[in-house]
Amino acid sequence: MNKIVIIGISLLILLQGASIHLTDLVELGRLVEHYQFHSEEYGDDFMVFVSKHYGELKVAHSEKHQEEQKEHEKLPFQHQSQCAQPLVFVLNADNFINSRTEIPIVSKGNFHYQMSYSLVWGDGPFQPPKYA
Repeated sequence: MNKIVIIGISLLILLQGASIHLTDLVELGRLVEHYQFHSEEYGDDFMVFVSKHYGELKVAHSEKHQEEQKEHEKLPFQHQSQCAQPLVFVLNADNFINSRTEIPIVSKGNFHYQMSYSLVWGDGPFQPPKYA
């Protein structure tokens, strides 16, 4: 069971790292149907089909075939995502490494321990048993 969970989580991380969403996997049937349409109608092979919908021929194909625009929007892998990663730059790192601070060696403790004696925990009825 652990191996199945580990494989599932690994696949999830792999797919999200490649920017593949679950909806893209569900819409693969539409991709196959649209590819069959292009194969029958225009005689395109798979590489030309991918180039027309995801590559360098995308703009020309979308301008030429406006009637297929609704189908093109339903194809998988059409989402756009943006990634924002804040970067931090540290200038003059030597100042941090070579800086000297004085650490006090003697420190006074501000605490004390006092044994609490109370009659609540004495020989009363709420004590744990002494013999098991």
